[in-house]
Amino acid sequence: MAYTLEQLSSDIRAALKADPGQGGKQAVCGLVSKALRDEAFVAQHLTAEQCKPRKVLYEDPELGFCVCGHVYEKPAHGSPHDHGSSWAIYGVAVGDTEMTDWRIVQPGTGEQPSLVVPEKSYVMKPGDAHFYDVGVVHSPKRDTLTKLIRIEGANLDRIKRSNIKAA
Repeated sequence: MAYTLEQLSSDIRAALKADPGQGGKQAVCGLVSKALRDEAFVAQHLTAEQCKPRKVLYEDPELGFCVCGHVYEKPAHGSPHDHGSSWAIYGVAVGDTEMTDWRIVQPGTGEQPSLVVPEKSYVMKPGDAHFYDVGVVHSPKRDTLTKLIRIEGANLDRIKRSNIKAA
């Protein structure tokens, strides 16, 4: 039986209610990995027609987290960023994503951006899910067709992101 969006959302809600901290978010990574490995889930929810490049598939009315689908048909190289006051979990269903974690070397002030340098890079493959806490600076690089699920702690359409620039 396929893992449904309703089941995923319900399981995420239960995990975050049981532990709203790091442990709960790591449990959500496991749930995302389960969805990523479900071919029916991916075929139904991660299509270019509906997720190019991002669609909120579910937004929890109580906890505020979102399940988002993303489809990138062409190369997409993101700049270093965080998710402002929110956390995020990235999970790869199709293709590879090279992620780079960045370290802040000069905090921003006023209109001046925070300056960052790359700290480490790693490749996320299908089935991999990774948690990025509030303030963790990262950047994705995708060179081929990539489909992913991203869980946002809050809908990023309404979150101001930090001003960040590579040093």
